[in-house]
Amino acid sequence: MLTSQRKKAILDTLKRDGQVLASELSARFNISEDTVRRDLRELAADGLLQRVHGGALPASPAVAPFARREEMESDAKRRIARKAAQMIAPGQVVIVDGGTTSALLVRHLPETLSATIVTHSPSVAVALAQHASVEVVLIGGKLYKHSIVTVGAAAVEAMSHIHADIYFMGVTGVHPGAGLTTGDFEEAHVKRALAARAAETVVLASAAKLNAASAYRIGGIELAQTIIVEEGTDAKLIEPIERAGITVLRA
Repeated sequence: MLTSQRKKAILDTLKRDGQVLASELSARFNISEDTVRRDLRELAADGLLQRVHGGALPASPAVAPFARREEMESDAKRRIARKAAQMIAPGQVVIVDGGTTSALLVRHLPETLSATIVTHSPSVAVALAQHASVEVVLIGGKLYKHSIVTVGAAAVEAMSHIHADIYFMGVTGVHPGAGLTTGDFEEAHVKRALAARAAETVVLASAAKLNAASAYRIGGIELAQTIIVEEGTDAKLIEPIERAGITVLRA
């Protein structure tokens, strides 16, 4: 079998099963695990999968720069954002993450809502600038240009003084084994810090993020109490999340 044929077979298996194991691929193709790891490394370099210990998982497509993701706004993202906005009650302190779905979320807040929104996303803060009854707390730090959010020690220190009711978290991957993941090391650290400051963490997850993984782990899926997915999401993707005791809301 040619290398290109073997790689296609690996990707087909990954799409069908949701994961591949190096040991199983070695036995199946009668090649060494070193050769399998080389194939996986090359496929990962092309952005076609995410390597993990012992094998690989589907790569999240949600790692494109913010501007490109914003251009790809979908009806599903808008529905998820609207559902999230409906969870916010008057008087609450709410942390809103960066990301395109979060940017849509704040556009759906009722004009009469009185609440405090804490964010490390300048885009989210600016979107709320004209909202008369929402107080906006913008966390400073080093700007991570890929996602247009602040990160770093200053941001994490500022977060330590917050006690929020809800944190709406954006991720690039939700996987029962790999957990909640994102594409940047510092961003993962900030998201963990924000989750620790909220009574409830709600993950916003379009279908492309389910059963996918990125390089940096935020935490296990149990870090979230609730995950909002799009209506019609394959039950096979939702079942392991619900088995972990997490509430799944469909939008």
